[in-house]
Amino acid sequence: MALPRINLHELLLGELRKMIGRGELQPGTKIPETELCARFDVSRTPLREALKVLAAEGLLELRPRRGAVVASITHEEINELFPIMAMLEGLAGELLCARIDTSGIALLRGIHDAMMADFIQRDEPAYLCGNRHFHETLFALAGNATLQQMYGQILCRIRASRFVVHKSDSAWHRAIGEHDAIMEAITARDGPRLSCLLREHVTGVTVEIAREALDRALIG
Repeated sequence: MALPRINLHELLLGELRKMIGRGELQPGTKIPETELCARFDVSRTPLREALKVLAAEGLLELRPRRGAVVASITHEEINELFPIMAMLEGLAGELLCARIDTSGIALLRGIHDAMMADFIQRDEPAYLCGNRHFHETLFALAGNATLQQMYGQILCRIRASRFVVHKSDSAWHRAIGEHDAIMEAITARDGPRLSCLLREHVTGVTVEIAREALDRALIG
């Protein structure tokens, strides 16, 4: 897929972030520069400039004689990043409830209900996609572009690790119960309660899932 020459640098950054977020570029693996240049029809110069930006964001590591490698998250980074994520979610919840209309509530309700159906079917990949869509939509409806950008940067860094898959059954049940409460607070437009629930969701079960998965990865 050749990229338009206008704003090539920003477009290339966006595509690479998506590839990392989707898991197409896996943590710990080397960035295939030759393949990416051919895929996007660019030279190595803009690609390497984009890689430098991603390294500054923490998504990549630039290693001598090995090139750019997709970063892996550590327990220390989990301890640093998730409290920031929790505060961003909490603020988004307050802003959301101050401005959301019935169509916005219906939109989030539809995503939520689809997640519940995925849970019943035990379709974890679909559930994870829906969960991501729910939270990204929540931030979009909060109506603060700067907050949404900050959330995207943190989220992309967290997704550099594959901790969001293979939840334990107990953790998944907890996450479902918390999402039900979150949706109830949105429906009631209860900003303080929603803010509290979102912060607790991130610092509680979400962190638990992240640590469990990282431990499994280290053992494996």
